[in-house]
Amino acid sequence: MKVFLDHYCRLLKAMAVVLLALMVVLVFSNVVLRYAFNSGITVAEELSRWMFMWMTFLGSIYALREHQHLGTDTLISRLSPRGRQLCLLVANLFMLWVCWLIFSGSLAQTRLNWNVSAPSSGFSLAWFYSAGIVFSVSAVVILIEQIISLLRGNIPVSATAEEQA
Repeated sequence: MKVFLDHYCRLLKAMAVVLLALMVVLVFSNVVLRYAFNSGITVAEELSRWMFMWMTFLGSIYALREHQHLGTDTLISRLSPRGRQLCLLVANLFMLWVCWLIFSGSLAQTRLNWNVSAPSSGFSLAWFYSAGIVFSVSAVVILIEQIISLLRGNIPVSATAEEQA
C-alpha cells in the first residue's frame, strides 16, 4: 500500500505542476493578447480557474500524504506516547468524517451538474465538482493507511523539546 501511495502522490505532484504550467501559459497569453492585440482567449479565465481548483485539491492530497499541512504540536508534544497516539487517532477520525462530508457534497453537486455546461468552454460542470470526489477518496485511503500505521505504534510527531536537547 505504501509503495502504491508513493507512486500515486508522485503522479499527483506531476499533474499539479503541469496544471500550474498550463495556467501560467493561458493567463500570460491572454494578458499579452488583450493588451497587445486587443483580443483574447475566450475560455482562458474559465479553464485557468478550473485548473487552479484541481491543482489545489491534488496538492492537498500530496500535502496530506507528506504531512505538509500547517499544524502545531504544542499540546501533543507534551503528552505521553499513548496520549499522542490517542489525539492523532481522534484527529484522523475527524478528518475521515470531513472527507465523508466533502465526498457526499461533491457527489451531489456532480450529479446535479452532469448535464449543465460551462458558459465559455461548454464542458460539463461535473468535471469541476468531481475534484472533491477525487480528493475525498484519495484522502480516505491515505488517512486509513495513517491510522493503521498509528495503531501499529508509529507516531509521526516531532520529538519534544526535552528529547531534542
